[in-house]
Amino acid sequence: MRNAIRFLGILMILEGVSGTIDQIAVQPFMGIVLNAFNRFVVNRVALFEGYEVFANLALAILGVAVVIAAGRAEGSRAG
Repeated sequence: MRNAIRFLGILMILEGVSGTIDQIAVQPFMGIVLNAFNRFVVNRVALFEGYEVFANLALAILGVAVVIAAGRAEGSRAG
């Protein structure tokens, strides 16, 4: 289960960074996969209008937090 949560966190990081790159320039590769959050959520929610880069960076930061939390949960079980 922790590996699945860690994978989800890594995917969130990749999607956040990819969405940020897409907002600043052009998506270089795997846009259909790595830009799902950017294309389906950020562009359709009025709250994010004008804050697309920040929304994508927030997703990446949340992904880092999920990866760290999964790592700490794994460490607490060992001890």
